[in-house]
Amino acid sequence: MPRFDVTIAEDLPPERELLANRMMLTLGSSSAIVAHNLAALGTRVGFQSLIGDDSLGQIALDRLREGGVDISHVRRTPGSITTGLTIILQRTGWRNILTYAGTIAELSLQDLDFDALLDSRHFHLSSLYLQRALLPDVAELLRRVKAAGLSISLDTNDDPQDVWDGGLKSLLKYVDVFLPNTREATRITGTDDMEMAIQRLAEMVPLVVAKLGTEGALAQRGTQRFASPALKVTAVDAVGAGDSFDAGFLHEYLRGSDLTICLASGNRAGALSVTRPGGTEAFRDKEFRGRFLREHGGHPGS
Repeated sequence: MPRFDVTIAEDLPPERELLANRMMLTLGSSSAIVAHNLAALGTRVGFQSLIGDDSLGQIALDRLREGGVDISHVRRTPGSITTGLTIILQRTGWRNILTYAGTIAELSLQDLDFDALLDSRHFHLSSLYLQRALLPDVAELLRRVKAAGLSISLDTNDDPQDVWDGGLKSLLKYVDVFLPNTREATRITGTDDMEMAIQRLAEMVPLVVAKLGTEGALAQRGTQRFASPALKVTAVDAVGAGDSFDAGFLHEYLRGSDLTICLASGNRAGALSVTRPGGTEAFRDKEFRGRFLREHGGHPGS
């Protein structure tokens, strides 16, 4: 049996000390948020990555371990390149995001332990465009994963260069579940029409799952369309909501649930995420997480 299931709108004035109302340090990176929150929901998760030999890397490892993620194949690399860091300046209705990719951009195919990676039923890849060292070999990575019988999901997340290429369309032939948000879907397909974007993507992958923010989410499988409305909650912080949706969706997808259940689970996980700052804080509070999921028709998980 496999071991695992799975543009700034205003200028900041120069030479001024600007004060923030609050701050917090929390687990980041799209893949880490997906891994942490999938484990919190009860899925067995193995995580592979490259981190720096620094305090931020240790914090990330501690949070993942506490969340129930197997981190035994995360590699540390010494030297001047340290663990990636994102600084988010949250505004009313929008945010600035500044990312230092660090070791995220250094992870290569040679850093992956394929024996461990293939000891699973499913492989999920996030942040495609931040993984500069891995990007030339992603096709080979997905080919090997697919040949071993795993299903594959992909969330590209944003492309900082806003080019949306990198051979993505040739990679999609290996992907079973593609999880873009509205902007990603339209930029990838070169259209401002979301409906057309979904139709084009549905011709490339067996299952397109589109995250529509306050409009909920939809899934397109061939000519079949499934939709699920967003939950109405008081949003504190939208950071990690899309990644949390991925976790909720994949949790049910790997259980063989109907797509309507998968979508509802994704929306529920995304809604849970935004009730606390950071993409994992609401999932770390077991009592709060369990109560929220029960109240909204879900299962508390582990």
